[in-house]
Parts: sequence; structure tokens; C-alpha cells
Amino acid sequence: MGPAIEAEAPLLPDRHQDGSEKRPSLPGAVFNVATSIIGAGIMSIPATLKVLGVIPAFLMIVLIGVLVEISVEFMLRFTYSGQARTYAGLMRESFGLCGAVAVQICVMITNLGCLIMYLIIIGDVLSGTGADHLGVLQEWCSVHWWNSRVVALLFITVFVMLPLLLYRRVESLWLSSAISVLLAIVFVGICTAMAVAALIQGETKTPRLLPDLDGGVSFFNLFTAIPVIVTAFTFHFNVHAIGVELGKPSDMMKAVRIALILCAAIYFAIGIFGYLLFGEGTMDDILVNFDQSSGSGLGSLLNDVVRLSYALHLMLVFPLLNFSLRANIDEFLFPKKPNLAEDNNRFVALTLALAALSYILSIAIPSIWYLFQFMGSTSAVCLAFIFPGAVALRDIHGISTSRDKIVATIMISLAVITSFVAISTNIYKMVI
Repeated sequence: MGPAIEAEAPLLPDRHQDGSEKRPSLPGAVFNVATSIIGAGIMSIPATLKVLGVIPAFLMIVLIGVLVEISVEFMLRFTYSGQARTYAGLMRESFGLCGAVAVQICVMITNLGCLIMYLIIIGDVLSGTGADHLGVLQEWCSVHWWNSRVVALLFITVFVMLPLLLYRRVESLWLSSAISVLLAIVFVGICTAMAVAALIQGETKTPRLLPDLDGGVSFFNLFTAIPVIVTAFTFHFNVHAIGVELGKPSDMMKAVRIALILCAAIYFAIGIFGYLLFGEGTMDDILVNFDQSSGSGLGSLLNDVVRLSYALHLMLVFPLLNFSLRANIDEFLFPKKPNLAEDNNRFVALTLALAALSYILSIAIPSIWYLFQFMGSTSAVCLAFIFPGAVALRDIHGISTSRDKIVATIMISLAVITSFVAISTNIYKMVI
């Protein structure tokens, strides 16, 4: 990692309309960063352990977490040295209009994909994935038209998430972010207790410590799990939004480090305990395993609590990712217009359009695993590693050290090679 940011002056001051500075708290920034990270990713982490094995998955979580910290430090250091106010602005300083457009397109793809995944998982929880795995509403009230995926997601989108989507400042979401992180911790805690109880009763599955390699294709299949972890740690689209309001770059890096440690611990805990509970039967969305037909020997009420707690977590995460998506689309489509928050018609129109698009696509797309692989191999890896590394190598402010450039080169090389192998493997699997 490059030299730490020592300046304590505000990165990008945020002020009230009367001119007084508004300083959100460090804990609020930690909650917002952690909420940006912990989303749908946690649901597919157990499936990555099934593919990679416990030890490689743990090492990969740690490695990607370290690389993410380095990449965010690059972003903040170069932002503070220039005049950029957004991720797109940072890339514009280094690579001109093409750089800004590349970031905006990647943010749109990644965030919209995540919003779609959130709604898919919420739909899985409420309405299930078919006759083999019923949703909570269908288990409670049997199958009716009003608890179908289409109707349940429409109700949640309009009456639960839309009011939060209409907030105009990301700091206004700190309380919902704090609750969502708490719900994630509760989810992990319940899963841990369930795994320990199953272990005592001798009902756990034996996890594989290393991958089961049975040929060349299986080896390359390991690369398809890495993009899932990359996507699970990608929050770079919110670095500027949160850092701007926090003010001090050093405080932002503290918030990032705390959030990364917290999220890495949560990811590995849910991965290992989920894998212990369901073994090779672990599904792409582990919440689907927590139903009455899971065969885990656990009470249906506890299963429902697990699923509903995380579905509520995703409902609270949804507005935070929508915030940066909306801002990037507005910056892309209306670069010369006044601030989005000050234009009621534009703000409401974009908010409603994104909510409707996310809803429609979540009904049309059946699985989160394919979305994770696609984003982790393309847009997410660009946002998390390739773009920050390229900024450090370009070094228009002359502040990169030799070590920074070596790390940036390694970061970009690993990202490109891994993505290429993952994409090639997926294409090969589709063709054969």
C-alpha cells in the first residue's frame, strides 16, 4: 500500500445551505461502507467455499480484502491531490472523457446488477424458487396469486424501498445502514448457532479443505468463483459519496479498514457455517437452503427468521447502492444540469425509472450466480482494481512511489488474468 494520507483538511467539504459545515461521524461512515460491501455477496460466499475449498476461499477473501484497501487508498490519495469530486471525475483527470465514461458505464452495470440480485434474493425468500423450495409467504399461507414473486416484489419495491430511495443525501441513510449491518450480524450469529447445534448432534457435513480437482476443466472452474468474491467486496462506487460527506481522508481510510475487517469476518463465518450445514448441497443463494424442505433438522421458525432477517437487510442496502447508480446515470446523461438533489422532477423521474427497471429485470433473471460471475469478471473488477491501479500508474500528480507502481501493476495483471480465465471457462461450459 502507498503512503498513508496525512492531511486532515476536508477532502471535499460538504455544507448546509446556510454555509455551515456538516460533519457526519466516523461510525456512520463505517456503517455505510460496510453496508455497501455486505449485500447479495454474502449469499453466494458458501457456494464459493464449495467450489474452492475452505483454505483457498479463506486466503482469497483475505487477499481480495487487502487489494481492495490498497485500491481505495489509491483513489483517495489521487482525489485529494486533484479537483475530482466523483469516481468519474477522478478518471477524467487521468484519462479524459473516455476514462470518465468507462467508470460511469461500469458503475451502472455493477450497481444495477446488484440491485437486481437483491430483488431476486428477496423474491427467493418471500416466494421461493419453485415447487421444491417454497418462500416464507407460501409456507405460511400456501400458494396464492398475491404471494407470487411478481406481486410480493412489487409490494416491497413500492411500499418499503421507494420511501428510502427518495432520500437525497447518503448520510441520511446511516440509520438504515446501521440496522442492515446489525441484521447481517444477527444472520451470521443465527447461522453459527445452527451450525454448532448441528455439529453437536452430528448432523453437519464434512467440508473440503481443498478443491476437488478431477481434471483440467475443474481447475479452471475455480476461477469462476473468484469473481463472486470480487463482486462481494466491490464498493468503490460509493467511496466518493461517503468520503465527501465524512470530510477527512484519513477518517475515510479508518472507516474503510474497519469495515473491510468486519465484512471479511462476516463473509468467512457465513461461508464456513453455511458449508457445514449444507455441504455439497449448498445452493448459489444459500437462503434457499433455509426452507422447510432443507432437511437440516432445524425448526421452521428459526429458518424463517434467518431468511427474513437477511431479506430485510437487503431492503435496507438497496437504497445505498441506488444512490450511487442514480448519481452516475445523472452525471452521464445530464452533465451540464444543476445538482440532481436540487431538481425535483429529474430526481423523482430517475428514482422511479431505476426502481421499475430493477423490478422488471429481477422478475426476468432467475439466478444470482450468473450475475455475480458476469459482474465480477467485467465491471466490478474494473472498478475495484483495474481503474484505481491505472490511476496510480498514470500518476498525473507525480505522487506514486515505485512500490505503488509495482503493486498497481500486479493488481491489474491479476485482475485481467483471472477475469480472462473466468470468462473463457464460462464460455467453454456454455458451448460444450
